[in-house]
Amino acid sequence: MIQMNNLSKWYGNFQVLKNCTTELSRGEVMVVCGPSGSGKSTLIKCVNGLEPVQEGEIFIEDQPVTGKGVDLPKLRARVGMVFQHFELFPHLSILDNLNLAQIKVLGRDVDTASQKSLGLLDRVGLKSHAHKFPIQLSGGQQQRVAIARALAMDPIAMLFDEPTSALDPEMVNEVLDVMVELAREGMTMMCVTHEMGFARKVADRIVFMDGGEIIEDVKSEEFFGAPRSERARSFLSKILQH
Repeated sequence: MIQMNNLSKWYGNFQVLKNCTTELSRGEVMVVCGPSGSGKSTLIKCVNGLEPVQEGEIFIEDQPVTGKGVDLPKLRARVGMVFQHFELFPHLSILDNLNLAQIKVLGRDVDTASQKSLGLLDRVGLKSHAHKFPIQLSGGQQQRVAIARALAMDPIAMLFDEPTSALDPEMVNEVLDVMVELAREGMTMMCVTHEMGFARKVADRIVFMDGGEIIEDVKSEEFFGAPRSERARSFLSKILQH
């Protein structure tokens, strides 16, 4: 479903991605992990065109993301994105946050959008909060709203960029529980995360990055059982020792 071929990207003279190649099949869950500054978030943002690449190609269902003439708003309506910070509109109610893109991008009427939104808020356990504003919700609740908002667009895949890293520890599980349920329902997912327990539970594949390169791209059980590279073994020993 998602294919990345030889992606390279620079910020000025600094190369943040180096010939990155991987692919994600329909219904697969990929976790992208690695130390801070390894290029994980940049890689996932390239998938839906939030970050341009200087070299390489990206395809979603055989449609190019890179190059000229790509309809990025249409693309982003098909590939949901959940960020580290919730990016909710503070002046809109929770319901209106979910309705807005459905109405503006998909052309749904208010009643149809609201019905969809309320169903998704119920799914993430927040239907009773539909008419509140983001500031009235906890961080974990806001992130669940952000997930529901992405799902309201009926995406073919979901991208998660460290969705729990800005949360208090006690709020992490309520967001991960929603993501685990999505994975079990067969949603195609690419997740940048440091939550290795989550990765071990739901990931089909692990992409381990360091220094802008993909060091390992293997099945989850292989990565956690016997990582090939010394760098990955060192990373796991530090992150799993507690």
